[in-house]
Amino acid sequence: MSEIFLTGRTALVTGGTRGIGFAIARALAGAGSTVAICGRTQASVDEAVRRLTNGSGRKVVGKAADVRTSIDVGALFEWVDREIGGPGILVNNAGIGVMKSTVELTVEDWRETIDTNLSGAFYCSREALARMKKRGGGYIINIGSLAGKNAFAGGAAYNASKFGLNGFTEAMMLDHRYDNVRVTHIMPGSVDTEFSTRSAKADWKIAPEDIGEIVLMLLRMPERTLVSRVEVRPAKPRN
Repeated sequence: MSEIFLTGRTALVTGGTRGIGFAIARALAGAGSTVAICGRTQASVDEAVRRLTNGSGRKVVGKAADVRTSIDVGALFEWVDREIGGPGILVNNAGIGVMKSTVELTVEDWRETIDTNLSGAFYCSREALARMKKRGGGYIINIGSLAGKNAFAGGAAYNASKFGLNGFTEAMMLDHRYDNVRVTHIMPGSVDTEFSTRSAKADWKIAPEDIGEIVLMLLRMPERTLVSRVEVRPAKPRN
């Protein structure tokens, strides 16, 4: 069980209803943080909140929001302000993957991928930064992918979104490091979630809980030190 070291701190995890986002939310709540999550539907959010609390006394709240739209994101942050007092930690995790060759991609595929994976992170970060600067600092963690540095066939939209997230994250870190806002980019390889192609035996993949532990590791770092990028790979990938 993680040590309790985030008592009194608040966090928002986008895409927190399953997979990596759910594991990060659970890790943060287990370490004492008050956590808000969002997802596409209120039903999925309510179910995730139920599983995250499960009689544990942890403080977890949730609201449906579509990070592809700035209006939805603004409403989400206003709701979080009222519910938990505004996030001192933001984890931009919401993401989708449409894997098609470039000629097969529709305009809608492209827009949905870029709007979710890249624009959504900008909308949320912009809202969070305004609040963090007023409160004297904070931490933004963007969940990217090794696909943000390694292109692959069939990944035109996904690669573009993750390459873009990489550049956005690094620029944001440089913009706001003197505002006491730390910014880190976590770039996992194959993670055993619904997002990836599931196999009967996937124990060679990274577990979502491992990414949760990396988030806690980053938050434990002294403020004088910033880990700006974390690349994570399976220790023994499938041949």
